[in-house]
Formats: sequence, C-alpha cells, structure tokens
Amino acid sequence: MTHVKWKAPLTGPASNGAKKAYYLTTTLPYVNAEPHIGFALEIVQADVSVRYHKLLGDEVFFNTGTDEHGLKIYRKALEEGKDAQKYTDEYAEKFKALKEKLNLYPDLHFIRTTDSHHKRAAQEFWKRCAANGDIEKKFYKTKYCIGCELEKTDSDLVDGACAIHPNLKIEFIDEENYFFRFSKYQERLLQMYKDRPDFVVPDYRFNEIKRFVEAGLEDFSISRLKKKMPWGVPVPDDSDHIMYVWFDALINYISTLGWPFDSAQDKPENEGNFSKFWGTIESPNGIQMAGKDQIRQQAAMWQAMLMSAGLPSSKQIVIHGFINVGGQKMSKSLGNVVDPIAIVDEYGTDALRYFLARHTHPFEDSDFTMEKFKDAYNANLANGLGNLVARVMQLAETHLPVPVKIEFVPYPKEFTQALDNYELNKAADYTWGRIQELDQKINSTAPFKVVKADKEKGRILIEELVRELAFIDEMLEPILPATSQKIINAIMSNKKPETIFPRKE
Repeated sequence: MTHVKWKAPLTGPASNGAKKAYYLTTTLPYVNAEPHIGFALEIVQADVSVRYHKLLGDEVFFNTGTDEHGLKIYRKALEEGKDAQKYTDEYAEKFKALKEKLNLYPDLHFIRTTDSHHKRAAQEFWKRCAANGDIEKKFYKTKYCIGCELEKTDSDLVDGACAIHPNLKIEFIDEENYFFRFSKYQERLLQMYKDRPDFVVPDYRFNEIKRFVEAGLEDFSISRLKKKMPWGVPVPDDSDHIMYVWFDALINYISTLGWPFDSAQDKPENEGNFSKFWGTIESPNGIQMAGKDQIRQQAAMWQAMLMSAGLPSSKQIVIHGFINVGGQKMSKSLGNVVDPIAIVDEYGTDALRYFLARHTHPFEDSDFTMEKFKDAYNANLANGLGNLVARVMQLAETHLPVPVKIEFVPYPKEFTQALDNYELNKAADYTWGRIQELDQKINSTAPFKVVKADKEKGRILIEELVRELAFIDEMLEPILPATSQKIINAIMSNKKPETIFPRKE
C-alpha cells in the first residue's frame, strides 16, 4: 500500500480492517481567563489519541469547547462592564483559535454551553432526573469556592482556604436550592466500578474515587436563585432558579452528539451520533479526559446523573496531572502563567506538541520551564529529528534517481500499547529511540562513502535509510502532524526539505 498522508477529510493508511466508533471528549475550560498551557496539555493529549485512532481506521468524534455559565464568569463580565453573553462570545473565540494554533484534528466539534441546543438538552436532562424522583428543593448552608464553582467541606480546605484556589476567599451560601439525590446512587456506582476495573485511568485515581464513594455520598445542589445569579440555563417550570453550572456543563458530553433529538430543531447533521459514539447501556463508548481536580465530577457525579436520566454511563475516564512552573502552581498572582500561543508563535506548533507529549507525564504533575523547553527543542528536534531528516534526504536527493516507493509498515506493539494506554510519553520515547538508532546506522554504515566505491550498493543502503525514515514518520504522524507531512513530502519528492526545526539560542 502506498503511504498516503492525511489531508482533511482525514483518511488513515493504517487501517486494521475493523472500523470502530471512537469518541473522546476533553473537559470544557471556563471562559474567565486566557487559554493557558494546562488546557493545551489536555487538548493535545486528546488530539494525539484521536489522530492515532483515525490512523487505525476508526470513525472518530472529538469534542471540546467552552463552559460559559456560572458565578465567576458572571462576575468577570460585570468587572469588565460587559454583557455576559458578549463577554463569553469574546473568550470563546480565543479558545476556538487553539484549533489552528495547536493543529487540532480538522473535524473537531466545538461546543459552547450557551448554544441553544445545549440549553434544551440540559433542560430535558433535568426533566428526566426529576421524573425519576431524583431532584428535590430544600434549604441549605454551605461553604463555596468560586474558583472551583464547588461546595467545600472542612476536610477540603487547607487553613480555611481551597487547596486549589488558596488566594480566593471562601464564600457562604444560605438559600433554597434544588438538589440532586446523589446519595441514592452509592451502591450502583460501587457496583459499576467493580464490574469495570479499567473505568478510571490510572489505577491510583480509580482507587481515589472508590474511597470517596465508599465513604458515603451527600446530595448536591444543582440550582441557584436567579435574583442572585441570573447567568445560566433556566430550571424547567421554575423561573426563580437557574441550573448550577456543573450540572449544566457535564451534559455537553452528550448534547454535542445531538442528544436528545426531541424536536424538529434538534435534528442536526450529526443525528444518530449519540447511539453510535456514546454507545448503549450494555456497551458504553464515551471516553472523557480530565484533570485530577475533576475526578469526583467526572467519575461519580456525572455517572450518577446519567443513571438517573436512564442513559449509558461513560466508558472510561482518563485523569491527567497539572503543569507546574518552576516547581510552583501556575497563578496570575505569581505571574508564572505560561501562554501556549506565545510558545507556538516563536517555536512552532509541533515544538509545543512534542514537549507536551514526551516531556509531560500523562497522569502525574509535571514541571515546565522555558529552559527545559529550549533544551528539549534543540537536543531532540533541531539536533535530533531535524538533523536526521536533513542527512537522509540529502543522501537521497544526491544519489537516488527516483523517489523511494514507500509502503505502510504496521505500528510496533511498543508504540500501540503506549497509545492504547494513553502513555504518550512512552510512545514518543519509542519513536525517538528509533530516530537515534537510524542516526547511528548512518554513522556506522557510512553510505556517503559506500556510494562512491559501489554506486549500486550505496543506493540500496540509502533506499533502506529512506524507508526507515518513512517508518519513523508513521509514528510521528499523530504526535507531530505538520512535521510528519513535511517529511513524507520530502520523501515523495526525493528532495531535502528546508530546515524543519531551526536551532534556537
């Protein structure tokens, strides 16, 4: 088979014959701040997985977007003297821009929680939970972190402050709200965890959520008084309340697929995607990627909500760590927030994708500094991959009369196992190991000398080097798609390309 590189619409040369539906969604970032490298990490990790599955021949659906309701967004809009919708419109565009900046999968679905269909889906979801007897109104008092948009118990606090947002003052809520009967689903959740031992990745995060559920569940508030906080999805049949932001936002994972198709206006082009990509109760298919601070919401709250609404659960929850900067948590007050756009503008998209894939742990916290980034860029991209491509293709251009015919070689199990387990760093390590091996092979076989003494023997050796470069390129494709395209273009034209990664001082 001739190796054909993807161009939108994507077609994969690595088909395994069985076409499967693959659905992956990120969380939705709040639109109360500029995109930072933490969200870039999540979306790039997800994008690599989606591209990999597309290459395997799977039918993919990739979802991300923006979470646009809630108190902190409403307050931020007021601070800037803007209408809330206008404010969210402006910030949503900044996150949409990441699609081009990070070279994300072309058919990426971008949902906004202010979309009319999403609002209707959230209201339908509410009605189904209410019909099942799982929503009731009552008075309550609680401590609340505006940064998390979550209720906090004393055990959640460190010195009276939220562990995740220590600079924000804990607020107090004392009002009548609607509650979801979370406590009702303790045993069903525990049984699901038992039946599906790979439901949460990695294992230690799965153990964490099991312990949380085993300790007992408390019903949680799912509405706010409209007179206090008017920015949100209206509660069905109660004009005094709007939906709590978490209840509303979680539903995006299925509303983006067109659910529930309950009227003529709810039949978009993706009709039928819900059953295909989210799956069935017997065979769930939806995979969610989220940060470690959202494990309760994703792996417990959302799953109970789905049970209440009579819908399939998620198939799997993949939990990643945070990016710290110089050993400290990113914070505006510390002035250490890393702008992924600025890095892309200086070093290129694939340079950032490379670092996030290889030098950031898929599940644990990782540290970022520009010094580490530059060192990795120069050593592994400029001097490593870039130099290798130049060496091989210079030999090919000089000594081969026609381009080498390239056929697809199946991915090695070391590579596929790593990506199947969401271990992007191991997949990248394996790929760069092959890069180093090919570089060493050039040094040991000295084709530039052989071709002078024996032209035919030298050409055979150079052709072999080009094929091995094409094999490396196959593994680069989901990780560094633009670079991969440049390499295969060079191979197919039998020309040394322009410098792929210029060295940075």
